[in-house]
Amino acid sequence: AWRSDVYKRSLTKPDGRPLHLYARQPLPPDIVATGPQGGAPASHLRWHPLRGEWVVYATHRQTRTFLPPAEFNPLRPTTDPEHPTEVPAGPWEVAVFENLFPALSLHAGEPPRTLVDTAPGLGVCEVVVFTQDPAGSLGALPLDRIELILEVWGDRYSQLGARPEIAYVFPFENRGVEVGVTLHHPHGQIYAYPFIPPLPAHELEQQRVYLQQHGRGLLADLIAREIADDQRTLYVGEHAVAFVPVCARYAYEVWIAPRNPLPSFAALDPETRADLARALKTVLLKYDALWQRPFPYLLVCKQAPTDGAPHPEAHLHIELYPPYRMPDRLKYLAGTEIGAGVFTADTLPEAKAAELRAVEVDLDT
Repeated sequence: AWRSDVYKRSLTKPDGRPLHLYARQPLPPDIVATGPQGGAPASHLRWHPLRGEWVVYATHRQTRTFLPPAEFNPLRPTTDPEHPTEVPAGPWEVAVFENLFPALSLHAGEPPRTLVDTAPGLGVCEVVVFTQDPAGSLGALPLDRIELILEVWGDRYSQLGARPEIAYVFPFENRGVEVGVTLHHPHGQIYAYPFIPPLPAHELEQQRVYLQQHGRGLLADLIAREIADDQRTLYVGEHAVAFVPVCARYAYEVWIAPRNPLPSFAALDPETRADLARALKTVLLKYDALWQRPFPYLLVCKQAPTDGAPHPEAHLHIELYPPYRMPDRLKYLAGTEIGAGVFTADTLPEAKAAELRAVEVDLDT
């Protein structure tokens, strides 16, 4: 076993990309890595002098697979060796492999010269296949599988973050064509950046200042106040909580976090991991039940950087947002949001939390 009752097999695809398989039961030794042949990634970074941040340029991604029919699903287990998909047949439960069309790569070449500073597009982009069932969804998976996915995220945080090139490990899921999904099969991604991205960096700075001034964690304090206020909480467990934050910028925005300030998925103990899985499943089931159809969302995970510096301020949490636009109850992001970064909310967090709180869900489904 790799860790507790989790088994892991690390293999190499024919084109050299790594593949990691995870399961609750031992994996047979004769599993062979499959996959199409990848090309040479050609990404680079350019410095944005007004925003003070890096922009990634990866033009080769224009040719990536886009909403293929079911028979050409690249995330379905391989059945014909002459036409391999990205994952092999076998009793694995979660699979992770390097993206065939990565925005960042450890093999990125020298950047071009431009009017602004440039840098190689160094990093790692991985795909995380949640299930072999192409018709499933993260929220519909059993709790045991969601716990395993959290454990996989912890393993990838440790493995990728240990590389000297990587400063931040960012798991996320885009669900639904409304948010730009190019493959219907249930999956997420992990981007391992050579820098701390702007939004996590800004959040970490607010947390650092608060910790310095108060001697307590900013998010831990907010969680305690949300639980005491009890207007916007959706799940309150012994170790984890889910709530619509009082400062939500999006309708139906939800934050999910351990109640204690743990820095990353790798730091979760079994009890907290199990409770975090229950919180996540609760929210995803409420989303679908409230809308009576699959609810598109962005799921992003914020955790401590892996830049070699201490980050006592970091508090692992998951943030869920709806898409920019849906037909009835959600709005476009427009000039003030995109151009100025100032969000104008058309709904109150309390009202959206009340809608979600009213939805009954069964976690054992």
